[in-house]
Amino acid sequence: MTGKTDHQRARGARGGNTARFGASVAVACLMLATSGLLSAAQAAARHGVGTTRHGAGTRVRRPPAMAHVPANWNQHGLASWYGTGRQSGHATASGERFDPDALTAAHTQLPLGTRVRVHAVSTGRSVVVRVNDRGPYHGHRIIDLSPEAARQLGIMGRGISKVEIEPAREADEEVASATR
Repeated sequence: MTGKTDHQRARGARGGNTARFGASVAVACLMLATSGLLSAAQAAARHGVGTTRHGAGTRVRRPPAMAHVPANWNQHGLASWYGTGRQSGHATASGERFDPDALTAAHTQLPLGTRVRVHAVSTGRSVVVRVNDRGPYHGHRIIDLSPEAARQLGIMGRGISKVEIEPAREADEEVASATR
């Protein structure tokens, strides 16, 4: 009898194995670093290539943000609106608080602060919004609009609508227009 419980004896017996395991991990990391595989893994992670549990590569569908928007840039696709009571007051990607009454939008690529004209094909209305958040990440949508922008475009009841996006000109005001 040693006066120790079974748990204390078991922990003492494993103590030497923990040190050996830590040394093995350190040696493995050192070998990876010197072989160049670690930098390859870091580069893959930086460029959006993920790995699954079994090592197969997966592609993350998030294009990088644009540095600037060319004057002739435009985009056509589906828009949705977001900002139920759950998002109200939460921080956006730009750091400001989400305001459902502001004319703002979320876009995956456009630089934060960019003003774009969004034209709803179904209603013929357009509105100028400022990109202050990232998204949408659902389906094949190209932009998420604030509830106020969706209301002014007349797409609030639809949920999703076809839109055309183009950079706003300096003369554009942040008001909805009846038709283009």
